[in-house]
Amino acid sequence: MNTNISKNQSLSIRDKTLDLSSPKIMGILNATPDSFSDGGEYNEVDSALGRIGLMVSQGAHIIDIGGESTRPGSDPVTEQQELDRVLPILEKAIPQFPDTFFSIDTTKYRVAEEALKLGTHFVNDVSGLQKEPRFADLCVQYNAGYVMMHAQGDPQNMQEDPSYEDVVQDIKQFLREGISQSKEKGLENIIIDPGIGFGKTLEHNLRLIADLNEFQELGHPILVGASRKSMIGQILNDRPTDDRLTGTVVAHYHAMINGANIIRVHDVKEAHDSLQVFNAIRSVE
Repeated sequence: MNTNISKNQSLSIRDKTLDLSSPKIMGILNATPDSFSDGGEYNEVDSALGRIGLMVSQGAHIIDIGGESTRPGSDPVTEQQELDRVLPILEKAIPQFPDTFFSIDTTKYRVAEEALKLGTHFVNDVSGLQKEPRFADLCVQYNAGYVMMHAQGDPQNMQEDPSYEDVVQDIKQFLREGISQSKEKGLENIIIDPGIGFGKTLEHNLRLIADLNEFQELGHPILVGASRKSMIGQILNDRPTDDRLTGTVVAHYHAMINGANIIRVHDVKEAHDSLQVFNAIRSVE
């Protein structure tokens, strides 16, 4: 199996080292009432902690917690609403799971800052510094990692008519410029994410996964998040969200073959099973 994944990447984040010699799993925890897949299930601290514990036991290396839905058509929430949703969870989860990396999924400076104060390891920014360029300085201040994702438009309008001259090259250029901007601030711990489903058609999404290895020339670990997304439903004849597991596993497996270092998932057990098979096959190369 000729995989493109780098075998020598690692990130030193705060007091931990994230070894990326094999792909890692980021488990999704939506502390929201309206996320497209699991909205409303983990709003309370106890249910959120239970879910985190389950994902960690199933093999999640990173837990990504968000308090604002970014599904297509979603409305923004206030800074205070987002703080109220995520901080009580992080406050208890970080000390309860000391071997786990935590990520805050936000585009708001204060939300990221307060999460980092509690010990969060990554800021996952779906706007790729477009909404909050100060994230680079903030992550340097806390020696945190930064996930730079590409999105065309905002959640309210991003799927209305996404267009590119060349989706892979356009997004590579966006990420290249963001990396340069971040490194000027001293930020090196950058993970790049082409943003599956964020202002992309089905054809765009398929091309990004098929040509994912092109992003390796940017020199940073690659994250892919296709979990349960509409592209899977479209391919499978409008399959509903809760019946997209097999399609998700296949899409992420293909992404790992093509260089993905991290896959962002709702279904950790199944992702971990696929990762074990991936690593077993790769070990005999």
